[in-house]
Amino acid sequence: MIIALPVLILTYRKYPLTHLLYFLIFLHCLILVTGGKYTYSKVPLGFWLQDLFHFTRNHYDRIGHFAQGFVPAIIAREILLRGKFVNGGKMLAFIVVCICLAVSAAYELIEWFAAVMLGQGADAFLGTQGDNWDTQWDMFMALCGAAAALITLSRLHDGQIAKLKSRV
Repeated sequence: MIIALPVLILTYRKYPLTHLLYFLIFLHCLILVTGGKYTYSKVPLGFWLQDLFHFTRNHYDRIGHFAQGFVPAIIAREILLRGKFVNGGKMLAFIVVCICLAVSAAYELIEWFAAVMLGQGADAFLGTQGDNWDTQWDMFMALCGAAAALITLSRLHDGQIAKLKSRV
């Protein structure tokens, strides 16, 4: 959020984004700030989901990783379409999903580095909660988020990109 907000402000006039993308970035910031405030493994929404679905742990971090695929999918899609790097279709979806998985893998490498540097304190910081498959689940959730964004928002996004082009 500290990086995104200044970038969005500085680029607003020269490269405005769709309203959908601004809304998704805001929503993603809320998810990240909430996780940061409570520590991902202690977010109340995660405990509520844990009780509701009888999970063995607080899965709020899964929401964050789903968003880590969902929001970057629309960011990548907008950049690729507006920059005319890809015309659309299946190749656009493939490249967007690949970008989202690359972002997720990079984040997991940062978490791994933090774990190495923090030693025993890493589990509390990272919120893995003893889950040996946490990294794989995180990347899977990002994949699911990217796919969900493309399936549910592509038409709406196309319409907003068309409106944006007519204004700019």
